[in-house]
Amino acid sequence: MTTVLIVVAIVIAAYASTRAIVAELKASRAEAARGRAIGLMAMFAPALDAAARDPKALLVWEPLARRARAIAPDEMASLERAAGGSFPFAADAVQRAHAQWTSDWLAWEQTHDAEYKLKASQAEHDRAKLDLVEREKLDRYQRRYEEYVRVSKALHALMPPG
Repeated sequence: MTTVLIVVAIVIAAYASTRAIVAELKASRAEAARGRAIGLMAMFAPALDAAARDPKALLVWEPLARRARAIAPDEMASLERAAGGSFPFAADAVQRAHAQWTSDWLAWEQTHDAEYKLKASQAEHDRAKLDLVEREKLDRYQRRYEEYVRVSKALHALMPPG
């Protein structure tokens, strides 16, 4: 009977120890996941600032965010739950970036037009110089417009459907 009690005591102790070890492993894993999520937050903090200053930065950071979702889906999902939307860039952030890009384009277009009106008025009596100013104006406009369209389409592609 004493042997049975000793075996039962050993089994109970082993069971309790195993439960304590399992609980500690779960807690350790949860803490490691929180640490990885905090690391992701720190990694993307500059992205939020960069995208707020320059909408084109979103085109660099968003693919990295997609890769992070593929590599660390649980951690990114926890960040998205905490953020209440896509992390690090919610749909409204992408829409704001697109609107800012368009607004910046319109401001540049007005400045460009005014600059070349002034150049044209200064070259008014010199046909060769006026032709040069017009070509320069068109070349510069076309290069900038190509960039505007490329970035605008890329930003639009980042927007969720709907």
